[in-house]
Amino acid sequence: MKIIDKIALALIVIGAINWGLIGFFNFNLVSAIFGEMSILSRIIYALVGISGLWGIKLLFDND
Repeated sequence: MKIIDKIALALIVIGAINWGLIGFFNFNLVSAIFGEMSILSRIIYALVGISGLWGIKLLFDND
């Protein structure tokens, strides 16, 4: 697994944990740490979204 794949997978897991916290406890960890829709939190959300798209590629890799 390439380093970019590992980074993408880590960000996907972070996003999944955040969504789980929102769903179960109505608690947004990213907003709590970085602020409600601050520039930094928006960057985190964008990176998680891009990683989710990259994760589609990981589903079809045969390596």
